[in-house]
Formats: sequence, structure tokens, C-alpha cells
Amino acid sequence: MTKGWPNPGALPVQAGEEGKKGKRAGRLKIFFGYSTGVGKTYAMLKCAHELKDAGADVVVGYIDPQARPETLALLEGLEVMPPLEVRYKGAALREFDLDAALGRRPRLILVDQLAHTNAEGSRHYKRYQDIQELLKAGIDVYTTVNVQHIESLNDIVASITGVVVRERLPDSVFDNADQVELVDIEPEDLLRRLNQDALYLQDQPQNPSQDFFPLEDLIALREIALRRSADRVSRLAEEKAKTSDKGKPPAEEHILICLSPSPTNNKVIRTAARMADAFHGAFTALYVEGAQTQRLKKEALERLKSNLRLAEQLGARVTTVYGDDVAAQIAEYAKVSGVTKIVIGRSNNQRRLFSSPWTLVEKLTDLAPGLDFYIIPDTFSPYAEKQTLRTAGPFFSWLDTAKALGILGLTTLVSLGFFYAGFSKANIITVYILGVLFISLSTTGRLYGALASLASVFIFNFLFTEPLYTFHAVDSGYPATFLVMFAASFITSTLTLRIKNQVRQEALKARRTEILLETSQKLQRAGDEGGILKETARQLNRLLDAGIICYPVRGQELAEPLYFPKAGQEDLKSQLTSLSEKAVALWVLKNNKQAGASTDTLPEAKCLYLAVRNYDTVFAVIGVVFSERKELASFDHSLLVALLGECALAMEKEQISRAKNRIELQAQQEQLRANLLRAISHDLRTPLTGISGNAGILMANSSVLDENKKKQLYMDIYDDAQWLINLVENLLSVSRIESDGIAIRKTPELLSEIIDEAMSHVNRQKTEHRISVSLESDLLMAKMDSRLVIQVLINMINNAVTYTPPGSAIRISAFAKGEMIQVEVADDGQGVPDEAKPHLFNMFYTADNHRGDGKRGLGLGLALCRSIINAHGGEIGLRDNLPKGTVFYFTLQAQEVNYHE
Repeated sequence: MTKGWPNPGALPVQAGEEGKKGKRAGRLKIFFGYSTGVGKTYAMLKCAHELKDAGADVVVGYIDPQARPETLALLEGLEVMPPLEVRYKGAALREFDLDAALGRRPRLILVDQLAHTNAEGSRHYKRYQDIQELLKAGIDVYTTVNVQHIESLNDIVASITGVVVRERLPDSVFDNADQVELVDIEPEDLLRRLNQDALYLQDQPQNPSQDFFPLEDLIALREIALRRSADRVSRLAEEKAKTSDKGKPPAEEHILICLSPSPTNNKVIRTAARMADAFHGAFTALYVEGAQTQRLKKEALERLKSNLRLAEQLGARVTTVYGDDVAAQIAEYAKVSGVTKIVIGRSNNQRRLFSSPWTLVEKLTDLAPGLDFYIIPDTFSPYAEKQTLRTAGPFFSWLDTAKALGILGLTTLVSLGFFYAGFSKANIITVYILGVLFISLSTTGRLYGALASLASVFIFNFLFTEPLYTFHAVDSGYPATFLVMFAASFITSTLTLRIKNQVRQEALKARRTEILLETSQKLQRAGDEGGILKETARQLNRLLDAGIICYPVRGQELAEPLYFPKAGQEDLKSQLTSLSEKAVALWVLKNNKQAGASTDTLPEAKCLYLAVRNYDTVFAVIGVVFSERKELASFDHSLLVALLGECALAMEKEQISRAKNRIELQAQQEQLRANLLRAISHDLRTPLTGISGNAGILMANSSVLDENKKKQLYMDIYDDAQWLINLVENLLSVSRIESDGIAIRKTPELLSEIIDEAMSHVNRQKTEHRISVSLESDLLMAKMDSRLVIQVLINMINNAVTYTPPGSAIRISAFAKGEMIQVEVADDGQGVPDEAKPHLFNMFYTADNHRGDGKRGLGLGLALCRSIINAHGGEIGLRDNLPKGTVFYFTLQAQEVNYHE
């Protein structure tokens, strides 16, 4: 595993701890100066001693070992972490140990040189990324930086000092610091300090000021640093004013720059960033991708990618459009996006023979006259476009050569037919122009179209002009004819090639748009989190033509990965889900940032890992598998981010839906509990009062009561207790059904045994009714949970006993009905009113709420019966029992009787 990568075994624990402690982000304080030697590190260490004396937990993470002696003396009394030694090309380099700092977790850590570039093999490419991870972990950081290391000021500093600073950091790191302390000293005093040799070690030159910036440069750098500090203070004040005064939003400027592989484009980007900062406006970097993009040389392509990353670092929103007419695309985008100012570099390309006399700036001013244009000059010598573009396609192809010769031969045969048929030479010229058109359509590059145009002229001269079969032309007008013929053929070939490229670009754009729209529709149809991730991975497979690794997030941990390979990568799963790769995915989860291949964090990973996130919530980590290529195109990366955003929205919606369902279920359960409490408040009191009253009479008057009276009181107590038992059974069953559902365990049972068991538990008042049982066969069997079906029969029979007058007939029957067994409980009572029938199986509904004994039903029995029968896959209902009464029925799945058992 590469040094600097997180420990896969310890990282899950760290991630969990961060989840618990991550409510507080660390605070960053920058000690800012205009040059080396002004005392930034000294001031930082002085503050550290003051905080330590106040009881703070302060640790020194890294201090430049070449600092001044009086600065290094301040390390005494402070806890100093040992540096991390990294081997690079045989040499031992001393770097800041990020993992040790995260393990130590001090309240404040000091890390010198914010813009430092880490040694190869470190987790991050730049030190400011190390510090961002510390801040994410809730650790406060003190650090130092000079003004020349700020990205947007690099060109200004280079123009003043003549030195291009290589170690730079994005302006956003400086601007987003919680506190910036300007460490200032007069330039004369700084030079005096250098001349006293207090800054350098003994092996440095005796007169260091000769190798340092002159006084004029130091004064200019000091002015830039003071202005940059003042700009930051002004920006903070304006942001505070915006939050307090919401009624007057200022008119916002929109700055646009055009990305290109030009060597001076980075200067244009920095200038536009400073303008956007000064105007407090939006900043957009636009790249027009055309046919020439595919022909960029490696060096030009690297410059383009570098310029794109620079624009992103400086806060630009990078956008890509398609088209070969760069000026038209820029002007159209500026109109629809509300751009107010365009910053563009002066075209420094060498003019070619047939190049347009209009420059890009002239075309833009003509197409968008209402915009402000800022032209940034450069000092580079003019360069030719051929230095930027490579040859389009292979110079020679046997297949294209065969196609061109075949079409040219066919064209010649047709022309000979026209010639001997007496057609005019104008028709023959048209045939050859058409042949060149077909050659341009069927071959790649400009070579074959140009050669076909030239060959057509020679063939026409040889076969169809006087004298025949020679390259001489008698008629003085033939040279003009040849020239027009060649020009027409060449222009036709060029236009055809341009149309082919445009069609290819439009097809690519349509495909990407189709994938985006299709993704949105598929994610809406996906049922759950797993379906959303699978659809997202499949769409990314199509878009990027790359394998996808997906880690769902469970709490603060990564679940088992899902692998969606592209063709030929099926056997790479073990490599792509190794401990080192999973460690990178865990880092992305913990820090909510992208990492892995093509990034500055853990770049040696095999995948580019990104978080599927919404604000601070990470739903999953997606890894894009890199094989041959090591970086995504800018537009592909933008589409990737857009797709992951769609995925995050869908997953957030799914989580909200699940939470809403849980809340609704809890609300229903709470409503059920409330209804139960309201319903039983009276119904429990009445039988309990009867039981306690009758028991009191028996206890107080047992000696004077005759046996018949005592028997009547005992029967009343028994009836009230039995009613309470049935009520409690129904309450418990309903509560279990509403909370956990019914666990059905079906077994074949004889209906005769089930009915006999239910009759033994029916209300004592059954003796006052004529109850009969009629079965189609004593061997009728059904698949059922006997305990639950017995409860259904008890409730139905008790319902008939309770709501019919004494002496009524109640008939229990069962018979086969197709593949089902139908069980009926019929009575000849008063029947159920028609308006009550649709509601009779609803919970808490009773058709008779005015019973004389004060014990009305809760409306739970029949509702419970319906839930049980539905869980068995049967039907339940009622109908009139002619001439009077009601028939309640339910069905169960029949079980065939095996007579051999």
C-alpha cells in the first residue's frame, strides 16, 4: 500500500468517530506576509505559546527546519511531532505526518508553509489539502503563506519580480480562512535583517540580499499584500451587509473567459478571477469543443487540462459547448447566460495563407456588440497552429485508399458513358464533383478529398479534353475550367468533412442528453435504494464506457460493494475492492470529497471515487474504474457530477418517502391507541363495576341470600368476566396485527375439529339459542392457522348470539366451493341494515350502539376476522338470510384428503 494512504483496518473506526465528533469544524488562521523573512512563523509560534500558557492543547505539526535560529528557539516548551520521512529518488524527504496528527487530535496544530507541494507518495498533492482534512476532523490549524503563493496574483508577482512561483494555492483557501493576520515589516528593515545574515544558514551566501528581491520589488509585494488583506476584509463586510439588508440585492456582474490550450490562457484566467472578485460577480469558464479538440497534441491537451483545473480552483463554473465556430458559440452562450463582460487573450497565432482576416475578438464584437470585452496581451512569441494540433487521423489507410480509388474509377466509367452518349463536358465535371463528395463522405481526414479533387482534374484533362489521352489542352479556356473544377471539388470536400464532424458532435451531444433524461426517468421509477444505485451505475457504464464500483452507505460505514464492469473487466473485482481501494472510498465518505485516480488525493488508486451526496449527507460512494485512460474529459466529468446529483436527489426522496411512511404508520398506530382508549374507557368500566358490585353483594349478604339468587349473581359475574376476556383477546390481536402483522403458519386441518373447538369457547348464552352444525363431509379439510381461524369462528358465533333474540336458530355450515372451502354462520335474527353492511367489517364500527345491558361492542371482532381471513388469502363477507336474518361467511384454501394416510 502506498505510503500516505489511510490504514484500511483503522479507517472505519476513524470514520465512526468523525461521525460523532464532526459537528464542529476546525478553524483556520493564516499568518500572511509579503516575503520570506517578515516573521510569519515567529508570530505563529508566539501565539502558540500564549495559548499553551492559557491551557490549550497545542502541537507543532511541521516547521521549516531552515527557519531563523530565534524562530526555532521558540519550539522549546511545545510538543513537536516528528516529521514523516518519504523516500524519493534515493533521497529522504521530511514531510508533515497527517495520519499522526489525526491520531493525536490536538485542539490546535501548527503547520508551516501552506502552499507547499508534498513529496510523491503522500496522500495529498498539496499541503493545503492536508490542512483541509485536519479542519474536517475538527482540529484548529495555524499556518503561514506569502502573497506570491496566491494563485490569482501569480502573474502580477511574476511581472514585478521576474520569478514564476511554482508552489501556489487557490484563492478560496485564503478567502475562506476564519482569520488572517498580516505580519508586516518595513522593506528596509527586512533587507537589513537579510544583510545581517539572520535568516539563512551558514552555508548560504554571505550577502543574501544580492540573491533576494530588490527594495523596489519588496515595496511592490508589500503593497499587493496590504491590498489583498484589505480586499478580504472588505468582502467579509459586504457579505455581512448582504445578510443583514436583504431588500437591496446588488446588480451582479457575470464574467466569462474562454478556455483554450494557449500558453497564455492561464494569465487570462487569473485576470478574470481578479475581476470577478473585484466586481463581486459570477465567474464562468467556457470551453468550445470542436473537431480540432480531438486533434490536440499531448502537450496542448495537458495545457488545456491544466487551465481547466486552474479555472476551477479560482472559483469558475466550467461549462462546455460544441461547435466549430468558436465566436458564434461564445456569443450565443453569453446572450443566454446573462454575461456582462468577456475576458479574452489576444490571438497570437501566426497568420496562414488562407486564414480568416478577422480575429476572434473582432468576430465577437460583431456578434455581441452589447458586451464589454477585456483583451489581455501576452509576451509570448507568435506560435503556429500546427504546434498545437496533430494530424487528423492516420496519414495513409489501405481501406480509405481502396474506397477512394473505387469511387474515382466508378466516376470515370460513368463519365465515359456520358462522353460517348454525347453529354456536355459540364455534366462530366458535375459527375467528378459528385465523386469527390462521396469520397469525402466515406473516408476520414482531408487528405483523400484533396487528392481526389486534384486527381479528378488530371483525369478530366487526360480523357475528355482535346487532344485526348494527353495532359495538353488546346482550348485557352481549359486552364480556367480546371481551376474552377478543382476549387469546386475541394470546397465540396471541405464542407462535407465539416458537416460530418458537426453530425458526429451533435450525435454525441444527443446521446449524452438522452442518457441524462433517461437517467432521470429511470431513477423516478426505481423502487428502493438498491434500484437507484443500480440504475445510476448502468447509466454511468453507458456514458463513460467504464466499470463502476458502488459502495452504499449504512450509517457511517460502507456496505458491501456492487460491481458493474464493462466488457473485459469482469475479473478485476478482487483488485478493485481490495483494502487499499476501499480505504480511498472510506476517505471519500469521511471527508465528502472526491479522491483517487486523476485527483490530487491518493492519485495512485485504480478508481476515481466520488460521493453521492446532498449537502453534508453521503448516500453512497461511486468509483469509476480507470484502465488505459487516466483522466476524464471535462464535459464527461460535469455529466458524471450531474448524474450523481440526480442519484442523490432520488435517494434523498426515497429516504424522505420511507421516513414519511414511518411517520404515517406511527400516526395510525397512535390514532389506533387513542381510539382504543376512548372506546374501552366506558366498556371496561361497566362489566368491572358489575363484577365488583355482584361480588360485594355476595360477600356482604352471603348468609341471607337464597341459592337461586346466588346462582344468578355467579352467572352475572361469569358473563361479565367472559365478555372482558373476549374483549381483551380482540384488543391484543388487533394490537399485534397493527404493530407487527400476522404470522401465518398454515397446516391442513379438519373443519369439524375446528368448529368443535370454537363451540367450546363460545359465549355461555349459546344455550339460549338453537345452534346446529352442518358439514358437507366430515373429511372437509382446509389449509389454515387453526388458532386464528378458531378465533374467527368464535367472534362470528358470539356476534350471532349477542345480536339475535333468545330462541333464535344459528346454523354453522361448511362446504367445498371449487378450490376453496366456504364456512358460513347463519342466523334468523333481525338482520343488518343495508346502510350498515359496507361498514360492518371496519374497526370500531357497531350497528347497534344501544344495548340494554350497557355492554356495547367495540367493533373489533369482525375487523379482526377480516384481517385474519385476508392474511390466509380468503374472502369474508355477509348477505341476507332469507326470509330473515344474516349469513356471515369466509373462505379458506381447500386441502385434498389423502385416504391412504
